[in-house]
Amino acid sequence: MKQIIITAGLFLLASTTSLAGGRKSSVTWFDKAVKSAAVQTDLQIKGIEANKDTTFLNPVSTKKNRHSTSYCKYTDWRSGFFPGSLWYLYELTGNKNYLKYAEKYTEAIGDAQYMTRTHDIGFIINCSFGNGRRFINKEAYDSVLVTAAKNLCTRFKPGAGIIQSWNVNPGSTYERKGWICPVIIDNMMNLELLFEATKISGDSTFYNIAVSHADKTLKEHFRHNASCYHVIDYNPETGEVLHRMTAQGYADESSWSRGQAWAIYGYTMCYRETGDRRYLDQALRTFDYMRNNVNLPSDKVPYWDMDAPDIPTEPRDASSAAIIASALYEISGYPVKNASFYKNYADEILASLSSDNYVARPGENGRFILMHSVGSLPANKEIDVPLNYADYYYLEALKRKQDIEKKNK
Repeated sequence: MKQIIITAGLFLLASTTSLAGGRKSSVTWFDKAVKSAAVQTDLQIKGIEANKDTTFLNPVSTKKNRHSTSYCKYTDWRSGFFPGSLWYLYELTGNKNYLKYAEKYTEAIGDAQYMTRTHDIGFIINCSFGNGRRFINKEAYDSVLVTAAKNLCTRFKPGAGIIQSWNVNPGSTYERKGWICPVIIDNMMNLELLFEATKISGDSTFYNIAVSHADKTLKEHFRHNASCYHVIDYNPETGEVLHRMTAQGYADESSWSRGQAWAIYGYTMCYRETGDRRYLDQALRTFDYMRNNVNLPSDKVPYWDMDAPDIPTEPRDASSAAIIASALYEISGYPVKNASFYKNYADEILASLSSDNYVARPGENGRFILMHSVGSLPANKEIDVPLNYADYYYLEALKRKQDIEKKNK
């Protein structure tokens, strides 16, 4: 562990000294952001390695006392984000210790590939193994992605053309609401696993299911103002829409911010994988809705719901901001009008997130990087706390910015 911390310190030193004659230059917010992320992650790894219960390797948030860290098993939808964060931090710093731990924690959740009870197998496997296969030359990683994709496809409802998100079990809250086949906008993020599986295997079934789901969601999930619903409940046989509702937003017709972020990111990714301009156009429209919203704060970090009743005292959601920033960096590389606008807007979001208003002090905040995210306010869970997926998309956004800056040199 000492080696990790020493390396992070050397990285910071290198970032503050120019190559021309050792002349010192000012440290940018980007340099500080990477350094802070490295320091907190070093401490997070130390905490994991000291955890005797090896079934709980994945830090997800803080406990109710807001000081100690909570962990999850591989079956939790968030279990792939910390391994994924380590792959990104390795790229950002060049520190091979992160590579070692990324591989260790990724392979520890390998059994997730066999799950069929959740659509979030895409989050779990693609963020961990999907990132890892870019560095680890192992056919086993490809096999994991294909197996996981096959199991995700068991949730596909051909009659409706969608992948069911949540199971409606007898006596569950979903059954009491009268739901039959709920699909959440979050599910767009899991489609990337299917696109990758087709590339690996050559089997177009995965690709076709992903496109079917994206098309149905494009048709049914969005309002006229380009904002999206959280939950659409379908008749699984006919595809008829039975309910348009929310589970994590303020109200059925409100704009839950992370849902808008999932839509922006998800349809940007679908454009990348298909070249279908409709997907990119939807991502742009939903982003325009968010950036022009009268309730968007000046620092561009949204409230947890853009229609929440007590704005401006409502909690912010750093996770939404990080997801949107990451998507905007990708959009800036596509054929869009004034592409630099999207890159600059993402820079502004990341600069805000990298400030003392959102970046935790070393050792605080459960050893997570970002403060001030919201899991589910209606369920009174994870309100104004760190979330591991906020950190993941923050690091992904930093990595995408790094790539763009290197390319533009």
